[in-house]
Amino acid sequence: MSLTPSPPLPKLVVVSNRLPIAYREDSTGATIPRLSPGGLVAALAPALAGSGAAWVGWDGTFSGSEEPLDLEGFSLQPVSLTQAQITNHYEGLSNSTLWPLFHNVGVNPEYSEAWWADYLQVNRLFAQRVCNVVAEDGTVFVQDYQLMLVPEFVRSLRPDVAIGYFHHIPFPDATHVAGFEHAAELLEGLGACDVVGFQRQSDVDHFRACLQELNPSVEGTSLPHSAAYPISIDSAAVSTAASQPMVLAKAQEYATSWGNPEWVFLGVDRLDYTKGITQRLLAFEELLASGAVSADTAVFVQAGSPSRENVARYQQLSAEIDAIIERVNTTFPSVTGRPAIVYLRENLPRTDMLALFVVADVMVVSSLADGMNLVAKEFVAARHNDTGVLILSTHAGAAEQMPEALLVDSFVVSDITKVMQEALIMEKGETARRMKQLRADVAIHDVAEWATTILGDLSQARKA
Repeated sequence: MSLTPSPPLPKLVVVSNRLPIAYREDSTGATIPRLSPGGLVAALAPALAGSGAAWVGWDGTFSGSEEPLDLEGFSLQPVSLTQAQITNHYEGLSNSTLWPLFHNVGVNPEYSEAWWADYLQVNRLFAQRVCNVVAEDGTVFVQDYQLMLVPEFVRSLRPDVAIGYFHHIPFPDATHVAGFEHAAELLEGLGACDVVGFQRQSDVDHFRACLQELNPSVEGTSLPHSAAYPISIDSAAVSTAASQPMVLAKAQEYATSWGNPEWVFLGVDRLDYTKGITQRLLAFEELLASGAVSADTAVFVQAGSPSRENVARYQQLSAEIDAIIERVNTTFPSVTGRPAIVYLRENLPRTDMLALFVVADVMVVSSLADGMNLVAKEFVAARHNDTGVLILSTHAGAAEQMPEALLVDSFVVSDITKVMQEALIMEKGETARRMKQLRADVAIHDVAEWATTILGDLSQARKA
């Protein structure tokens, strides 16, 4: 009797809070997992698909199953979590404490000892799953602030592996971070890495200053290699998708439904207080009041994906947005009855989102704090005829890579209004020049370059 040998353990393991999967019911009512498209999947697909690499994360269910899933060449390794662990680790410590802490836009972090206890526990569960999966002398690549303790826990159990971490959101200055009572533990978690990556050099500088201030004994060769690795998109895939007939037809449908206005301003965000949504809507209100445009000649389309609807600060943000939109639409009516601000408060299908990028004349990205903001890059990738103007906040990481956008301090509403006016009068030749350069830069510095660079540095920077 012959035994089938076990498959070799993966040499590369990616770790993120959520696995890139979603579930749907088939015709029989059975629940079927499918791979979710997204920037991180696209970035790491060449390294994972068909290579025997693995991805560790929560699958979004409470089934308790940790059976591996093989989807489209990906080996997915679920971590089983309870409802209480999700509430405390993700909704609590990650999104009510660390999210406002790292974005630092005036929203005070909340804190609970129970949240911290489950943050520790969940990070340990992820680390244990990683250690059970990764091959000897393998590589572990951890993603983002929900899992900042995983590197240290993995290092204590598996000193043979190389460990990398990428911080997708901003990293503020040492004085601000030090205000969190467990900041030293978070930094110790990252200190166990071989490579720690950030979106911008300023984030790198803040991280190094935090290490020196909160862990002064850690210095010299014991410091992890830290550098800026600006993340991007699969530019070619976005460009191709945006040129599909169904997308173009949807774009025309949108324009017709709005009365084919001369100007379409667009905002696309998850509904979050870091995105500067109220600031851009107030700026559009000022633009209407100035007479530069009217509700008949211009529309502002705000697409907003609902987010954390049971959290008080997000409920407050939603009420603020609703109040501004109601006031603007009442004060500045159009002849046709079409509102001056069209609010799409829903999770739009990908086709519809791409159609918005195609139909818009001016994209407004007014983040108050953003690690990168890939929406700005997607808008650019979708502009096949080199038309359209990108207004981009200097507080988004993308601003450092996209100097041909109209850059603005999004905390100053009047400045946003001014750049909106600038977009209105920009000559077509200048618009085309800027967009052509933006598209070229996004095409060159795509998500594959990001993955290749950070994984390449990780392979060279293993701890002794």
